[in-house]
Amino acid sequence: MSGAEVIVQVFAGEGVEVMFGYSGGAILPVYDAVFRYNAEHPRANGGEAMPLIVPANEQGAGFMAAGYARASGKVGVAVVTSGPGATNMVTPVRDSMADSIPLVVICGQVGTAAIGSDAFQEAPISNIMGACAKHVFLVTDAAQLEATMRTAFTLARSGRPGPVVVDVPKDVQNTALAWRGSGELALSGYRTRLRTVEQATLSDTDCAALFTALMRAQRPLIYAGGGVIAAEAADALRAFVDAFGLPVTTTLMGLGGFDSTGPLALHLLGMHGTAYANYAVEDCDFVLALGARFDDRVAGVPDKFAPRAKFIAQVDIDPSEIGKVKAVDWHHVGPLTRALDRLTAYGRAHGLHPQLTAWHAHVAELKRAHAMNYDRASALVQPYAVLEAINRHTQGRAVVSTGVGQHQMWAAQYFDFRAPRHWLTSGSMGTMGFGLPAAIGAQFAHPDKLVIDIDGDASIRMNIGELETVTTYNLPVKVVVLNNVGDGMVRQWQKLYFKGRFAASDKSLHKKDFVLAAQADGFAWARRLEDKATLEATIADFLAFDGPAFLEVMIDPDAGVYPMVGPGASYAQMITGDFIPSRAAPVAHEDSPSHMF
Repeated sequence: MSGAEVIVQVFAGEGVEVMFGYSGGAILPVYDAVFRYNAEHPRANGGEAMPLIVPANEQGAGFMAAGYARASGKVGVAVVTSGPGATNMVTPVRDSMADSIPLVVICGQVGTAAIGSDAFQEAPISNIMGACAKHVFLVTDAAQLEATMRTAFTLARSGRPGPVVVDVPKDVQNTALAWRGSGELALSGYRTRLRTVEQATLSDTDCAALFTALMRAQRPLIYAGGGVIAAEAADALRAFVDAFGLPVTTTLMGLGGFDSTGPLALHLLGMHGTAYANYAVEDCDFVLALGARFDDRVAGVPDKFAPRAKFIAQVDIDPSEIGKVKAVDWHHVGPLTRALDRLTAYGRAHGLHPQLTAWHAHVAELKRAHAMNYDRASALVQPYAVLEAINRHTQGRAVVSTGVGQHQMWAAQYFDFRAPRHWLTSGSMGTMGFGLPAAIGAQFAHPDKLVIDIDGDASIRMNIGELETVTTYNLPVKVVVLNNVGDGMVRQWQKLYFKGRFAASDKSLHKKDFVLAAQADGFAWARRLEDKATLEATIADFLAFDGPAFLEVMIDPDAGVYPMVGPGASYAQMITGDFIPSRAAPVAHEDSPSHMF
């Protein structure tokens, strides 16, 4: 078969259910092979075996594949052409690398003889992507194509997941090859390191050391990150908490790893975490970090993070994360589920039951005294009220994607997340334009689930062309645009640290009519909400609509994201705003270096 057919056969063997991409000259053989494969393998319901979803832009394809991967736990697949098609994938690839999301990206490339000659639509993708991806292959030996393709999937999903790019010249796609049906590249160094990590176990001595510190602690806390989601470790975490009673706070990427509605759940910590979670971090004397990397949105100034903690433990699949930001007293590198299961079994076998009644009471009081709140008497539509209304209907069971900005943080704060893979957001990269295409990918992963994109007026502009993709494929995605007529998060920082100089962040002169735009792209339900009195009824109607729906909400333009931990500040100094009680006077320095994003 041809090299293009080999690529498609490997897709089939790897269980690929859907792929995303935009065509072009250098990838035409693969697209033709996909077309022929689908014609030869119809589904019983009349659908295609491996549908290829066409976005408005390759960046959209990348984020759709990432949304699919985040929502399903499977490897997302994107297939694009050479040159600009491939360079448009750089941002999704880097975004997925930063958030540890498994992708396989196939890029067409000019013929091998033309590489390096500045041929039409040529770009040095192996060089460009090498700094962004987990690994990049440039296949110049057609005989290695089949093994390379399988290896790409193994690399993407194994260890710490990430995106793998395979750059395939057009002549390799057209080369006649013998199908082997099995085999991968050797990669002996990677496989040796991976085997060492995946086979790592906790000894009795290791377990005893952790539990000795835990039994001495009076205020222990679990800090759970995105690794809990990636490792499918939510059940193991729940069992550990049930056994030993440690409260849990999660990172932005870890939301859903622990049921946020439970009494021991502290929800989000960090720069825009809940006040009660951040105060609990201030008060705790023991930290168990699970699949979390002490990043700057959480640890801020590392020396000021968990200042009373006498013992910090860390479990991660990536050895490079151990002690990278914050020194730890105990660590384990290995699969998180196995580690938690082992610790739970050890503690139960030895009858270890931390006495945490006083700590539980303290945590409950923190949650009561410093609950999320806002100006409920305002005549203007408050974004928090919109999200609370949606949350009442969905009860923490919708799949929620977001763009990046204030709306992202409000969604993280005001939604409940009862299970993993219901929260899809660009965490580390903070990529505007992520929300809409990610929701599309998630809807393909879960056709029967309610998928909602919570977006901002500035963020959705980045990939607004994908509104048409929603209606083209008749996806029942619900899109909410919280419109504050500008770059709200940037303006919030400009208010606090730049004396209100709104340089380039005010969009009040822009003329976009989002409702008309949605209608033009085929949304039968597209409305604007401006009156607070109609909020509840509009939200109910919006969510109940059977099909794609678009809701623009004109929100209070001065609504801010609080709490907020300013640059150089500790959690004790966070700004809680006017409606969340604070334990201390906040610290804000105008015209100080902000380290904004």
